[in-house]
Amino acid sequence: MILFENTYYHFYNRTINEEPLFRSRENYQYFLKKYRFYLEKHFATIAYCLMPTHFHFLVFVKETEKLSFSIKNFLVSYSKSYNNRYKRHGNLFEQHSKYKNVDDDKYLISLMIYIHQNPVRSKLVAKPEEWEFSSYQDYIDLRKGTLPSKSIILNQIKKEELQILTNNPIKTIDNKYWV
Repeated sequence: MILFENTYYHFYNRTINEEPLFRSRENYQYFLKKYRFYLEKHFATIAYCLMPTHFHFLVFVKETEKLSFSIKNFLVSYSKSYNNRYKRHGNLFEQHSKYKNVDDDKYLISLMIYIHQNPVRSKLVAKPEEWEFSSYQDYIDLRKGTLPSKSIILNQIKKEELQILTNNPIKTIDNKYWV
């Protein structure tokens, strides 16, 4: 898929056969380190959530030059390190990452809430702020992370309103938008 500059996307992928993507806290941290190394110059990261078998990033594309090459290197680099550490071989991720265009502000906010609610819907935690491996803790000032570009969202919605929306589960999910 061709990604366009100055455009928001939901970027996600999952492992083959629901194999664990992360087996330790260090795996999650290493994944984000690799993400920053390969993709930070291309993306402004609005939100993210790393789940045991998949990941979600809400991104704004800043630069497309060699972007597909950088995405491939990011995923291959993590996979090789993971395979080496856990004495496995072969593909870790499904063949192609997915990218859904985020074409309006309402969808942008809804998608961010959906991403942050992922661990609750998966019954990993009771509340979104309990999941360490998402950007939600940064948005509500439980952590001073520098990965999410919070100002993009917080210029559209107050932090208190974002907390209320995130803590109220999305009841119906339009299949047109969600994975």
